[in-house]
Amino acid sequence: MINDPLFIVVALACAVVLIILLAGIGTFAKGGDFNRKHANRLMRYRVAAQFVAVILILVFVFVRRLGGA
Repeated sequence: MINDPLFIVVALACAVVLIILLAGIGTFAKGGDFNRKHANRLMRYRVAAQFVAVILILVFVFVRRLGGA
């Protein structure tokens, strides 16, 4: 499964979601002016990245079931 390019793309998409989530949590915990200016933007980026990741996961599952592997 590690050699499957679609799996690598799905893993990268999940990593991007994790990075955005951690950045959002970090700015929220720190507070301040940056948090007030960018908290909603980071949340929107996270939601969009999660949407892409979920779609890629569904495509991966569909392709794996269709291929019978």
